[in-house]
Amino acid sequence: MSSTTVEPNGSHDNILRPRPRKPQHTQVAELVREHSGGSANGHLEPHYDETASGATSGRSTPVPENAPESTKALSSARKQVRAEQRRRIFPTIEYASRVSHFDPESDYRDFHGFFNLFWIGLAIMGITSMLRNYKDTGYPLRVQIWTLFTVKLWHLAIADFLMVASTTVTLPLHKTFRVSDGALTWKKGGMAIQSIYQVVWLAFWVAVPFILSWTWTSQVFLLLHTMVLLMKMHSYAFYNGHLSETKKRLRALDEPHGASKAPAYNYPTVEKPMGELAHEDLKVDSDNDDEGLSQLRDDLARELTSPIGNVTYPRNLSWSNYMDYLLCPTLCYELEYPRNTSINWTSLIAKVVATFGCIFLLTIISEEFILPVLQESTTRLDKSSAMLETLLILAETISWLLFPFMLTFLLVFLVIFEYVLGAFGEITRFADRHFYSDWWNSTDWMEFSREWNVPVYSFLRRHVYATSKPSIGRNMATLITFLISAVGHEIVMACITKKLRGYGFICQMLQLPIVMLQRTRWVRAHKTANNVLFWCSMIMGLSLICSLYVLV
Repeated sequence: MSSTTVEPNGSHDNILRPRPRKPQHTQVAELVREHSGGSANGHLEPHYDETASGATSGRSTPVPENAPESTKALSSARKQVRAEQRRRIFPTIEYASRVSHFDPESDYRDFHGFFNLFWIGLAIMGITSMLRNYKDTGYPLRVQIWTLFTVKLWHLAIADFLMVASTTVTLPLHKTFRVSDGALTWKKGGMAIQSIYQVVWLAFWVAVPFILSWTWTSQVFLLLHTMVLLMKMHSYAFYNGHLSETKKRLRALDEPHGASKAPAYNYPTVEKPMGELAHEDLKVDSDNDDEGLSQLRDDLARELTSPIGNVTYPRNLSWSNYMDYLLCPTLCYELEYPRNTSINWTSLIAKVVATFGCIFLLTIISEEFILPVLQESTTRLDKSSAMLETLLILAETISWLLFPFMLTFLLVFLVIFEYVLGAFGEITRFADRHFYSDWWNSTDWMEFSREWNVPVYSFLRRHVYATSKPSIGRNMATLITFLISAVGHEIVMACITKKLRGYGFICQMLQLPIVMLQRTRWVRAHKTANNVLFWCSMIMGLSLICSLYVLV
């Protein structure tokens, strides 16, 4: 519809105009109200800036002429902003130089929605698997693995309790070493006795499941718990052994004559992972060097005190301290740990539920996608006689297991480092929850070893690498550290499959030359390609090792 405008003298301007409608935009409505009084025909007239009075700010209280300059500036700024808003009748879009969320240069790091999507996908997988099983068998779940959890369950509970109790021998042993001045001091005989006990203890508890003919599920649980307690026991004994020798040195300085005046050694910590000599350049030349002796006493006393300052050796040598350490989600003993003020019960319950949820999903993946493939491949290999056919069966098995093992790897990571350790962190109010870093962005295996399992990495760096490097050098210390880690992984695989093949040991030791290649200038520059290769080798390696251990 349109209309013509009637002039004041009664004539028409013969210009067709659309009929005025009620404006929808709030800014347009505001302008219509402002101009409705000055428009003869009710149309929206263009706005022309007129000279302001200077004594008023438009809609606010008039500003007197003698007002401070700051007040006038604020009034002027308000008028300018309102004028700009009046001009923005149509909504505008602001453009700037920005990158997308997935761009490598982006600072955006919150992808929690994808984490939720991961769980939704696993839930869909579990539901569809149960529906398919119910259709085929009349039962939602297969029972091949579920029944293994209840076989000799009491044997497992009793053996695990006795294993934990047997680690407490370390505390009375250390008290004996601390008060001894002869052959049983930590330096002379205590370290050897503790090491022998640890070797015998490990061999005994690794052999128990074989002797009692346990299922592989019970054997894996006891073995992993054994490895954790072995590292805890070693860290507790060797760190307190160092403190006992430091205490004896400090006590000996009460009579400086004949006492050692070498600089104090600071044990490796999170801040100083390699350890160091305190005031290495300080040399105490004589018993009369009061300043040097005072500094040395301070260094030794500082080493005997916790970083927080509430506990001093040997006040930590108590049963309550030892039991608390066993429950704390760490493998490196300290006199004192940072603590939260209270337990977050909501978080604790959520982590416990998530732990059993992960175990449920791991069991479904094993029942539905791993065991059937391995059983079928075993039957086909028994009937195969040609080498080429055997290799084809192995290749086909590896390809079928790629995706299931990728999911298994991710779920094992979550259940251990996020939920189990997080739950024990809540129970003990352990404040440092840095159990892993962003290992999924790793570009080489050395970076992965540092960030995938922070507790084990910290233990190996503190008690293996840092202690051996001063004696044998950096390269040999790195080799020894990888060697011990590879032996531990091989023991785990041998106990699971009851086969000693060495595949895991060889694959882990091959990481060293691969790391040397990845650290070259040309390869190191391609971060995205290195991360893709890391993920491909990780997924392929898990499927390959499993197929070799089970089928060969």
